[in-house]
Order: sequence, then structure tokens, then C-alpha cells
Amino acid sequence: MKKHNGMRPQDIVVLLKIIALKHDDWYNSDLAQSLKISPSEISEVLNRCKIAGLIDTKKRKVNINSFMEFLIYGLRYVFPTQPGAIVKGIPTAHSASPIKEHISSGSDIYVWSSAKGTHRGQSIEPLFKSIPQIVQDDILFYELLAIVDTIRVGRVREINIAKTELEKRLKHG
Repeated sequence: MKKHNGMRPQDIVVLLKIIALKHDDWYNSDLAQSLKISPSEISEVLNRCKIAGLIDTKKRKVNINSFMEFLIYGLRYVFPTQPGAIVKGIPTAHSASPIKEHISSGSDIYVWSSAKGTHRGQSIEPLFKSIPQIVQDDILFYELLAIVDTIRVGRVREINIAKTELEKRLKHG
């Protein structure tokens, strides 16, 4: 049996993308291409997630309850982030849908740094470097990543909203 050497940020990104696809007839190469991650790394991600119990033994379906538990209770400790410099970028966390509809964040805008970005705000390190280039193509995937970033960087009220929004998308499709 393969050894589990700890979760990596791209593991979360891959599982969120699988959920966003809403079907299980995808290929590793499709995930690799859409996420700009090598096919061998996709294979490693799926193996780590299987060992951790976050994906089924066939490595096709995310174990939603286990994954939600990890995101809500472990993510901010395993992959913490701190807001950085003011940069141009793509909104994330409570500055993006669906969280921004619940909060008036005032001048607190968080972004993933990107030359193609249309907003200025404090930079948040994305879970994986390709995120700013790939989120525009998949609204559900973008929302899931913004929710996850809210859990990583948010205050109690924002995190509670993020938990509700995460549950809506993961448990109720």
C-alpha cells in the first residue's frame, strides 16, 4: 500500500473540480488539462485522497461528508493564509460570489493576484498557482474555491456563511 505523506493544496483543488464536474465519467487527463496540473500529479492526488478517505476506492466520487468535515474543521490549520499586499486580481473569499451577497465587506477586498484581474485588493495565496487562470471557465468551481478561501481567511460570521454555502453546493447538488 502506498504511503500517505500528507495532504497538499492541489488535493483540495482537484476534489473541488471533481465535484464541480457533477459526473464521474471524467479522465485524469481531463482534470490535468483543465487544472494545469500534470497527469502524474493528478494520479498522486487521487492516491493521497483515497488513503485519506476523501474519495472512494475507485477514485471517482468524492466522499462529501468526509471532505466537508476536513474543509470546515481542518483546512484553515493545514493550509492557512494571510492577506498580503494590495494587487490587481480576481476576487476571492468574501469578495466573490456567493459570500459577497451576504456581507458588506466595505474596503476589505481579497483577490488572487492576476494581470487579468479587474479588482484591486489584498492578495490571498491561492491553493494552487493555476487557479487565477482557470476559474473563469467554471462558475461552480470558482464559487467552491471562494467559499474555501473564506474558510481559510474569514472571521467567524464569514466562516459560518461559507459553511452554509458549502453545504448547499456539496450536499444538495
